[in-house]
Amino acid sequence: MKVLLVYPETPNTFWSFKHALRLVSRKTAYPPLGLLTVAAMLPREWELRLVDLNVRGLTDEMLLWADYVMVSAMLIQRESVDRIASLCAARGKPVIAGGPLFTTSHEAFPAIPHFVLGEAEDVIPDLVQDMEAGALRHCYQAPGRPDITRVPPPRWDLIDFGDYHTMAVQFSRGCPYDCEFCDIVVMNGHVPRTKSPEQLVAELEGLRASGWTDGVFVVDDNFIGDKKKAKALLREVVRWRERTRPRMCLLTEASVNLADDVELCDLMVTAGFRKVFVGIETPSLAGLAECHKVHNTRGDLVDAVRTIQRAGLEVMGGFIVGFDSDPPDIFERQFEFIQRSGVATAMVGLLTALPATRLYRRLMGEGRIEAESGGDNTGASLNFRPKLDREFLLSGYRALMKRLYEPRAYYQRIRVFLDHHRPKGQAIGLTRRDLGALLWTSWLLGVRHSGRLAYWRLLASTLLSRPRQFHTAMELVVLGYHFRRVAASL
Repeated sequence: MKVLLVYPETPNTFWSFKHALRLVSRKTAYPPLGLLTVAAMLPREWELRLVDLNVRGLTDEMLLWADYVMVSAMLIQRESVDRIASLCAARGKPVIAGGPLFTTSHEAFPAIPHFVLGEAEDVIPDLVQDMEAGALRHCYQAPGRPDITRVPPPRWDLIDFGDYHTMAVQFSRGCPYDCEFCDIVVMNGHVPRTKSPEQLVAELEGLRASGWTDGVFVVDDNFIGDKKKAKALLREVVRWRERTRPRMCLLTEASVNLADDVELCDLMVTAGFRKVFVGIETPSLAGLAECHKVHNTRGDLVDAVRTIQRAGLEVMGGFIVGFDSDPPDIFERQFEFIQRSGVATAMVGLLTALPATRLYRRLMGEGRIEAESGGDNTGASLNFRPKLDREFLLSGYRALMKRLYEPRAYYQRIRVFLDHHRPKGQAIGLTRRDLGALLWTSWLLGVRHSGRLAYWRLLASTLLSRPRQFHTAMELVVLGYHFRRVAASL
């Protein structure tokens, strides 16, 4: 059996990091972990090839080779999926599609004949049997949540590490919280399920043994959804680091109550974590209550961010504007909060009603849904009728984004972060690729673009007063270039 696994192209958004990737000589940010995991569950005697359309194009030769085409996609990749489906239909190649996009919206793809809805582990045996028999059903969906301690390591041999900036692994699925706008619990449930610590460490060791030395994203819905199991994993990772001395650093996603657990913060840093993405959403208590993010209302959010920064972790923050309760000054309040907290990487998006979420159901019941979401919460449109005037909301959002990533404001935010950040462990040295990125960045931001003086001041002051944090500061500068370009295009 010959199976072609295809990962669709991601458009240029905050999450694509495309402008920054060019500076560090990488083609895309992360590998398609879902497809690599599915590949590991298919029979070893099958012939598999993987094409990531963020790396290279899909050719006729690839399609003609395949007996089946498997596609996994997120909502934002819908346009690319439509193109893939058309190509496959024109060449008579059956498509089997899975992933978040199809789990919540598979009815929107009549050109695709077969779907795996939800988590695939428990339906793979039936799917394989039917593929071999040439008698595939239209939909496959497991009745419950799979035991992910049985998930094999991803098939890293199907990709070229040199194409990617950061590798990806997964320890847990599910989140104990119930934010109204989030579709995580729809797909993965409220009760976090985890792999064993030994499993995850084996995956990290597989990456190390293959020569990977850069970042690894632990792509959990909420890494600390089960704190006891997260700590057990971290202790095992610490022991692995002591044995093998890997150069790779880790990043993940977690809820803000990470700040309440000093031991957990210390374990994460000792285990090699350097960054954590936190859904802060809004400084408005009314907005947090509206979206049922009550765990963000139990303390001062700026203090929580600074606690995590002092522990040695960079906080990347998710923020949202467009809640029904947002007052007209929400843009100024968001800007002030982000600047004061030193969340340099501030991912601010417009509220969007994702399919199957509680928010979507509520707005549908109120007659306010006007279109299906395209998955891009930095777009110029909303898929529902907001309480704030639509044009006021859109223009305020665009102005906020440009203001946040204007050089002077952005570099000031980096300084605030560096003031509170307490790096621990071995200092990160500059690699040859880092030096190349520094030269490119210095030409672009220190010569060609506006904000030259602010750039050189940040560079010089960090070298002189915070040499240990220089690598972190320059990494943020490179990311800021991407965000500035995206903000300018809104």
